[in-house]
Amino acid sequence: MLENIRLSFSGILSHKMRSFLTMLGIIIGIAAIIVIVSTIEGANKQIEKNLIGSGNNNVSVEISKGDDSVDFAFEAIPEGLNDLEENQISELRNIKHVKKVATYKKRNEYEGVFYKDNPLGNGNVLGVSKNYLETCDLIIKKGRIFSKNDFNKYRKVVILDTTAEKVLFQGESSIGKTIEIKKEPYTVIGIVKDKKEFKPVINSVDDYYTYYANKVSRIFIPNTTWQIPYQYDEPSNVVLKVDKTSNLTSVGKLAAKKLNNNITANDTSIKYKAQNLLEQAKKIQELEESTNMMLIWIAGISLLVGGIGVMNIMLVSVTERTSEIGLKKAIGAKKITILGQFLTESVVLTSIGGIMGVLAGIGLAEVVSKINKLPIQIDVISAIVAVAFSMVIGIIFGIIPSYKAAKLEPIEALRRE
Repeated sequence: MLENIRLSFSGILSHKMRSFLTMLGIIIGIAAIIVIVSTIEGANKQIEKNLIGSGNNNVSVEISKGDDSVDFAFEAIPEGLNDLEENQISELRNIKHVKKVATYKKRNEYEGVFYKDNPLGNGNVLGVSKNYLETCDLIIKKGRIFSKNDFNKYRKVVILDTTAEKVLFQGESSIGKTIEIKKEPYTVIGIVKDKKEFKPVINSVDDYYTYYANKVSRIFIPNTTWQIPYQYDEPSNVVLKVDKTSNLTSVGKLAAKKLNNNITANDTSIKYKAQNLLEQAKKIQELEESTNMMLIWIAGISLLVGGIGVMNIMLVSVTERTSEIGLKKAIGAKKITILGQFLTESVVLTSIGGIMGVLAGIGLAEVVSKINKLPIQIDVISAIVAVAFSMVIGIIFGIIPSYKAAKLEPIEALRRE
């Protein structure tokens, strides 16, 4: 085998230009596949990051009807759907991979929140538990967070996120001012922001509507005062902080299952459902990948052309070396030895092309990333598979020339010059 490899390199180096042109189809095909795959992987990572954000690893489990979250401004609270009790929340805390649990009630408000004549517009009012801000990685920008007395004494105080502050106050100082929530006065005590600021990468109008259109202002009040602007006995949703992103889906599903075990409502369509961002990311990724499969097929055609080129040059090589083959067979070389020699040469030729294609692909991927500002993710496994695939091409397209060389009769081969 080592002797065959040595002879293969000797043959390739003796015809450098011819060998390079033979490998060119393989190089282009492998390079194209590496660029496409690395771009797809990079885009997938960016989609996941865009949806999940800066990595706070929170999964919300909300009361839903079918596929949509229930808004109790328009839905009556069904019998058998009660607010969460402490033992249920403790059960959620005991789920593997869960670090923190908080509860909240939510109402989407279009016209119910005002500061003077300024409406909040499209925003969410959330009645939150004591540890909600901490669980969701929200930190105070100015003012203060909720105190125990705010909850225990039913104080009508409110915290705004930075977007809500801009919309309502439009540059005015907000701390200590009073806003109205459903005509009830609430005093602003603080402004919060995300602990890790994150802006999705936007490459198209579709990206904007996917990642930004549903982002709304948020204002937070103690859940003990929820019944003042809204209603009594409204059931809570849950947010869980998970140890790592990959566990969001499994933890969310298990939490929803545990909460649903306690629902006795007659309406079976009312269920707790996890907000599955990873699943949403997967659907977008599948859509993106489907549009790129055609490019991979086109790159595959380059490999086919490259394989045909290898077969052609190996047939030429057999013709050129007919007398050499005849001499070897005359002194006792077996058919399998001749077959192995030419097959090894074909595999070495395509393997070199594969390695050069991988290196070219990595370089081109970096260039594409710089020019188009697209993320890339170089996959080592894909690179190894690409080289292995080029070797397979060498075997497939080298079989016919190698077999032709192996079946030559010694006398007939020596007669040719």
